[in-house]
Amino acid sequence: MAGAHSSSHRTTSSRLLLLLTVLPLTLAAFAFLLQWRGGLTDPLTRWSPDQNPFPGMSGPNNLQQQPHRPPSDCTNLMPHSYSPSFPYFRDWKLDYSSGNTTSIYLSFSTSAGLEQTLPWIFYHKVMGVSSFYLFVEGKAASPNVSIVLESIPGVKVIHRTRELEEQQAKSRIWNETWLANFFYKPCNYELFVKQSLNMEMAIVMARDSGMDWIIHLDTDELIHPAGTQEYSMRQLLSDVPGNVDMVIFPNYESSVERDDITEPFSEVSMFKKNYDHLPKDIYFGNYKEATRGNPNYFLTYGNGKSAARIQDHLRPNGAHRWHNYMKTPNEIKLEEAAVLHYTYTKFSDLTSRRDRCGCKPTKEDVKRCFMLDFDRAAFIIASTATEEEMLQWYREHIVWTDKTLNMKLMRKGILTRIYAPMVIIQSLRESGVFSSLIAKAAQTTISKDNFLKSVESSNSTRNSRSEMLSSRKIDAGGVSQAIARRILEVIDDSIPSAIPPLSPPNHDDDDADFITS
Repeated sequence: MAGAHSSSHRTTSSRLLLLLTVLPLTLAAFAFLLQWRGGLTDPLTRWSPDQNPFPGMSGPNNLQQQPHRPPSDCTNLMPHSYSPSFPYFRDWKLDYSSGNTTSIYLSFSTSAGLEQTLPWIFYHKVMGVSSFYLFVEGKAASPNVSIVLESIPGVKVIHRTRELEEQQAKSRIWNETWLANFFYKPCNYELFVKQSLNMEMAIVMARDSGMDWIIHLDTDELIHPAGTQEYSMRQLLSDVPGNVDMVIFPNYESSVERDDITEPFSEVSMFKKNYDHLPKDIYFGNYKEATRGNPNYFLTYGNGKSAARIQDHLRPNGAHRWHNYMKTPNEIKLEEAAVLHYTYTKFSDLTSRRDRCGCKPTKEDVKRCFMLDFDRAAFIIASTATEEEMLQWYREHIVWTDKTLNMKLMRKGILTRIYAPMVIIQSLRESGVFSSLIAKAAQTTISKDNFLKSVESSNSTRNSRSEMLSSRKIDAGGVSQAIARRILEVIDDSIPSAIPPLSPPNHDDDDADFITS
């Protein structure tokens, strides 16, 4: 019995030894097989800035194969920012190929140059936007800038030609009342009408392209799809219930901490939260400190932007909302996602806004030109003050230099840090995508040196006041001014007027009862 027991013990020990020997070898072979077939990622290559392209870079132009360092003669157009770089985010893969076919159409009207437009486009490509419809004028309409924009897959560039003006002059909008309050006024009102007409055309294009959603943004705005697992607009909108027609993104406003910002998307990380994302007692209880002597809690608008589901009878309702000719849209307001509005982030924004408007710098005349109080005050300062006085005003009213106040409002939740757009755009820039697009366009047209000089010239040239197309010119081939005057005189109150940019609520509103000591 003892011998049998000893033999059994030896057999068990041999089997255990064999198992301990074979198991590691089997696991090693299995791991090797997976890695050889591409099923396992080497942790070292995961953090390599050159091995994996940033999501959104694949396409017909094979932009992901461009060298990491942009050519030296293109660097001045899209310079590096002060912000830190995070190359490991380039392995942040958002896989939209399976189970998510939601398509998004983004339209905008712009006169901005490449230094602002390229980061804007590619950031939203990363967010999952399928197609872009660009209505361009000013810098954006210059031949060399347009060549670059038109070379980007999914981008359609529409120039403000006489043919476009004639087509928009026939729009049914001119015969309706919902936008009539904005007709035949200069500056911001004129832009508001123009954007609405562009949005109307974009709806047709989006429907013809089979898109699911349409959004209209300015090039100083970025969608912040907070609350999604993959930080994705496509995922966010695909999760919206089918009976919802419109999704409202409350806007957060940039809070710059320096007066020498040159690349807002890459240098600004502090934002002021929207009223809709704050408890009422926090908002009103800290209203005075958060406003800092300005006319309102936000410098500019506070009623956000929206996305609309493509469907029959859809129409714009001003640049901030959509509507439907046959029904009242069912809308929801997002509780986490937002539009990041980079407003007055550069000192030069004071003079650039002034140069686009020919109004007189008086309190009465600016009411005719601008819808919001801060825009009016900024225009007067930019038109009447010296450079030094303007800079001092800019620091007092726009730049957040009081770190103690910043920290207090940060703890209250009024101010917040948002780094994702900064990281994404800086990573895109460092990948060489922007500079390679410019270089490629240069090779297909004129010599690179002349091309770059012409682009730099267009980016530094101010828009003349004569470039601003008046809504009177848009109407020249369509509705007569006499008819338009009758529309203005007899406005049907049963049809809601287009929603303009609106300021957040202030102390005079009914909600002021929530003010705390």
